[in-house]
Amino acid sequence: MKALVLLLLFIGSVKNIFCQQYKKENNRYVLTTEGASHLASLPLKCIRQEFPYKTGVVFTDTSLITTPKNYHPVFYGCFDWHSSAHGHWMLIRLLKKFPGIPQADTIRALLKDQLTILKIQAEVNLFGQKENRSFERTYGWAWIMQMQKELLEWNDPLGKELSENLKPLSGLFSRLYIEYLGKLLYPLRVGEHSNLAFGLRLAWDYAECAGDDSLKKSIRATALRFYRNDVNCPLSWEPGGTDFLSPCLEEADLMWRILPSAEYEIWLKKFLPSLFRHTIPLKPGLVKDRTDGRLVHLDGLNFSRAWCLYGIAGHTKTNRFKILEQANIHMAAALPHVASGDYMGEHWLASFAVYAMTMDK
Repeated sequence: MKALVLLLLFIGSVKNIFCQQYKKENNRYVLTTEGASHLASLPLKCIRQEFPYKTGVVFTDTSLITTPKNYHPVFYGCFDWHSSAHGHWMLIRLLKKFPGIPQADTIRALLKDQLTILKIQAEVNLFGQKENRSFERTYGWAWIMQMQKELLEWNDPLGKELSENLKPLSGLFSRLYIEYLGKLLYPLRVGEHSNLAFGLRLAWDYAECAGDDSLKKSIRATALRFYRNDVNCPLSWEPGGTDFLSPCLEEADLMWRILPSAEYEIWLKKFLPSLFRHTIPLKPGLVKDRTDGRLVHLDGLNFSRAWCLYGIAGHTKTNRFKILEQANIHMAAALPHVASGDYMGEHWLASFAVYAMTMDK
């Protein structure tokens, strides 16, 4: 009996901790200052942790047979390049949203030391190699653009300094994006890094903020070419076993940015009719082993589905409450597992949680 009482007290205390880290506001989960501080601690632990590291570059000669920090002087931590990129993005986002968090000074010093002109130029140099021009296409590219968007919108001297430093890399990715989209004949409808719709919508948000009209024009033309006539996306086929993005929902979340609002509503009902049923046929992804770096993707899927559903609900009048309800179900399933105690999830999941809970649109 005593053991049962202690267990119930423990469960209650854990629940209270989680409740302090986020709250419901306007029928969606939002981050609190306590939650921001807690989540900030995760990238702060790994941004300068060199190993384990998964590289994705092509070794063009023996000069790259060295530690990743020597050819990725900024994005060498958090297990891989793109996780480091959105870890940096997340810290900037949290500083802007919660400037009073206890780690604020630490984060500012870290960003100033990491995002220097010389270090960013070394990152740019790698993409100058023919064999590595497609490195991190388009997932990592999109997160750098999202980082630049945060910096451009940050009314702070440090933000202005860092956005200037990052400009050579974000500008390079804009040019590479336009070049790539001009050659791409088919969309990539997958649940992992190369999902085209996800990359396009992050890049679109950057282009709008930066006034990059050439990139916006390229993205709009590509989205209309690939997605305008899509109907009956098979949501019931999702998720795949290692998905962290939803092919159907990412496309739907992109297209409200591209289509006029009245046209979007019509398109959405044809594309995802299942969203307009009384019961939406969508259940959170389940993870059996959080030490498996691919299987734990499904925790991220629950966050990304939620942010898509939040965005979609904000741009449709029909069944909006049910769509928001489904988003919140996915958030509730994912939030307890951001800090799982295993590096395979902890090196990246906090970024997805922050993105889902601090969306502007």
